[in-house]
Amino acid sequence: MSLVELGRFNRNEAHILVGRLESEGIDAVAFDAGSSIADGSWLLIPVRVMVDEDDLAAAERIIAAQ
Repeated sequence: MSLVELGRFNRNEAHILVGRLESEGIDAVAFDAGSSIADGSWLLIPVRVMVDEDDLAAAERIIAAQ
């Protein structure tokens, strides 16, 4: 059980996507979201959305359906 990167998104999209995935029963976390605020460039630094490697295919299908 290890985390893999689903994709990189702006901060707002990443948090919306985490919520969407969790609503489907897929645990997800947004990495680097706090550092982008600290750096003062929250729209420029991509936030990595991470999921368990076993959930990656299902998460990719959810993203593709959007």
